[in-house]
Amino acid sequence: MRVHDLVPPTTWSRRYGQINRFEEGVVADGATVVKVMLHLSPAEQKARLGERLERGDKYWKYNPGDLDERAHWVEYMEAYQVALERCSTAAAPWHVVPADNKWYARLAVTNLLLEALEGMDPQWPAADFDVDAERERLALSP
Repeated sequence: MRVHDLVPPTTWSRRYGQINRFEEGVVADGATVVKVMLHLSPAEQKARLGERLERGDKYWKYNPGDLDERAHWVEYMEAYQVALERCSTAAAPWHVVPADNKWYARLAVTNLLLEALEGMDPQWPAADFDVDAERERLALSP
């Protein structure tokens, strides 16, 4: 929206606060928010687009409009920077992960999710039946 002037600046600038209030409410209700931006360099994006044009099994991933959008790289980076700065809060921080190397990006995201899950300390739900009685019934069944 910001890059192509689809809405006025007053609209998109107001949305940062709306996003923050929404995420704060979600966290206050007990949810954990993990926000990740996978950051590609322009060179890596170009290489991946090229691979999609070279391999028939990757044509489905190619969008001709991607080349048009590459012309706005600097504007997109500026918009991302502002959004990351304005919407990274204690309740819901942004994590920018370098993604030129897929193995590294996957490892980094896995570690972020693992850390979040460990902080949540999820537990299996307790049985709502008599486990010993059910074991006995199972043992006696044909």
